[in-house]
Amino acid sequence: MELLTIGAFARVSRLSPKALRLYDELRLLRPARVDPDTGYRYYAPGQLAQARLVAWLRRLGMPLAEIRAVCALDPAQAAREIRAFWVRVEAETAVRRDLAAFLVDQLSGESRREPIMLELRYFAHSDRGLVRPANQDTVYAGRRLLAVADGFGPAGAPASGAAVEALRFLDEAEELPSDGVLSVLEDAVRAAGEAVQDLPGGAEDAGTTLTALLWTGARLALVHIGDSRAYLLRRGELYRITQDHRVEPGSLLLLKALARGMDPVPDLRLQEPLEGDRYLLCSDGLTEVVPDERIRQLLAAEPDPEAVVGLLVDEANAAGGPDNVSCVVADVVAPSR
Repeated sequence: MELLTIGAFARVSRLSPKALRLYDELRLLRPARVDPDTGYRYYAPGQLAQARLVAWLRRLGMPLAEIRAVCALDPAQAAREIRAFWVRVEAETAVRRDLAAFLVDQLSGESRREPIMLELRYFAHSDRGLVRPANQDTVYAGRRLLAVADGFGPAGAPASGAAVEALRFLDEAEELPSDGVLSVLEDAVRAAGEAVQDLPGGAEDAGTTLTALLWTGARLALVHIGDSRAYLLRRGELYRITQDHRVEPGSLLLLKALARGMDPVPDLRLQEPLEGDRYLLCSDGLTEVVPDERIRQLLAAEPDPEAVVGLLVDEANAAGGPDNVSCVVADVVAPSR
């Protein structure tokens, strides 16, 4: 088999020799042969496909550690991982877009658009699952507030309940400030963290995730901490609008949660609603056993939020129901007359 020098391989792969040496060191793209005397690298023509894949993924902005994982997968699995990565990129870009728009509005003193006359139609349900002896999740759905909390540890159920209870005043408020709603939400989550730590006799063992949407009448404000999730179904496409605060993908260890000794700072963002949008908040009892594509299919299957929640819970239990599963589905609709 005729091998290519590193220079020749760099030209046909459109990767620089410096990049090829780096990818060798990182075990992303190992040369076919290394001269034992000179250390010079040689590559096989059959390695061009992987080299080009690495180059394209780098152009997408994918971190090297994720590229290594993608390159080890078969094509179908790699395609799913690339799609999931790009959904995260779009969500992160949307966060920056929303923040920029918010700052422009604040600094210019002008509102960019008239308030949108829409409302929410929603349903929430929490199920113990088929394995866990008790349900440690808490869900809530009201005219303004939607929330899912997934408790963990021996005091998980009181922790999730305390966290959601600390936010319920937002649902009962007469009016919410559209400009300062993110600050209001952040303060409420800090109060929720204090409520969890103040649980009698259980502070050391108490912990919970918290993902919530707050309807201002014109926008949806999202607050998120932990590994429960929020999704948006828009025009048939599913977007995950939260990132799991896990040590690494697939890990059960959380970087952030409402618990003693953990980072209480939540992710915050504003969502611009469109009529026909459908939002899902859920605990990881759903997402650990039901793939995103199946979640998309189920969300699109029924117009009624209650029916959709039933489908999602049934799907998780059909997959073994290893954890509590909680879902809130909310549709953005025109006001009923």
